[in-house]
Amino acid sequence: MQLLKLVQSRVKIGAPLPWSVRTNNGSLLLNRGHIIQDEHQLATLLERGAFVDAEEVQAHAKAMAAQQEVATPARQMNLFDLWEKTIRRLEDLLRGCPMEPDFEQRLEALACDIMELVERDADIGVYLAMRQEKVAYVIYGYAHAVHTALVCILMARRMDWPESQIIRLTKAALTMNASIMGLQGRLAGQDSAIRELQKAEIKDHPAKSVELLKQAGVTDGDWLLAVAQHHERVDGTGYPLGLATVSLMAQALRFADIFMAKISRRATRGPLSAQDAARQVFREDKGGKLSMAIIKEFGIYPPGDFVKLKSGELGVVIKRSENANTPTVACITDASGKPVASTLRRDTAQPEFAIVGAVADKSLAMRVPPERLYGFSAVSTST
Repeated sequence: MQLLKLVQSRVKIGAPLPWSVRTNNGSLLLNRGHIIQDEHQLATLLERGAFVDAEEVQAHAKAMAAQQEVATPARQMNLFDLWEKTIRRLEDLLRGCPMEPDFEQRLEALACDIMELVERDADIGVYLAMRQEKVAYVIYGYAHAVHTALVCILMARRMDWPESQIIRLTKAALTMNASIMGLQGRLAGQDSAIRELQKAEIKDHPAKSVELLKQAGVTDGDWLLAVAQHHERVDGTGYPLGLATVSLMAQALRFADIFMAKISRRATRGPLSAQDAARQVFREDKGGKLSMAIIKEFGIYPPGDFVKLKSGELGVVIKRSENANTPTVACITDASGKPVASTLRRDTAQPEFAIVGAVADKSLAMRVPPERLYGFSAVSTST
């Protein structure tokens, strides 16, 4: 019998237990179906030390998945749906970590699916990373991890890393904050200064995330090292250990993490522009290969940016080009700035449609669904 430690997030107060609860030597404490009545009873149980049989957990997960498949009719999904689905999948996995059955295999499958989405249309991934106004604060941590994984993939491919290393980096990006996903959501929506207890949780999270991953069965040393060191700096001013020798993968992860954090909104501030975020990362990296790879991938006007053209039209960038300042733009107004019913694509390499600059007020762009900009409704049924 393989026992997994019971974690609080897996128990619903007032609902029957979906599996039996045991001691660390397998002795039965509570039968399946027993109802935990209140928080005090749950806390007492967890302090005592509570475990569940991995086979029971897996059987319950499969049964629930089968019920969901029957209850939810299949519908065709577009690429935007598929990206959103990766966030939900990551949330399901990390909320159950380390008890989630087959955690490492399912996390690797998720990483591979994200890499495939990038391969299919990286511009849509960049668009979603740039346009997070509809991401609820409560799931910010999970969305941030997925978007950081996107940046890591683009950066690593730009530098011609081998696929095996890119997969490992992607898995590290998805799990670097495994122990503080809930805290990240609270901090994103918090309108007051960070508290001392929150600071302590943040400082401890690399080591605690590594411990969760080990409990979930992860043994890949490079993956674990990248998570452990993703806030260390080569000048020794990072945390938690102030190391001066930091793995390349951890350095890549850190710059991707920083870049995404800067272009993401908070309750207390709006997002930085991609240009300002890239400048800050570039300065910190002293113009190194990692920051340059991010800058080259996102360009001056990345997908999602709202811009004004020389023609007077306003539009949303939807596709990057080889030249950093000449992306494809989907115009949503005419030359006088009046909204139009149909979206016209402009090649900004043509002088008459050159980009004049970014538009500060993005309210008009926020009202336009991305499917209209990209001109499709559905492209796939699964990842």
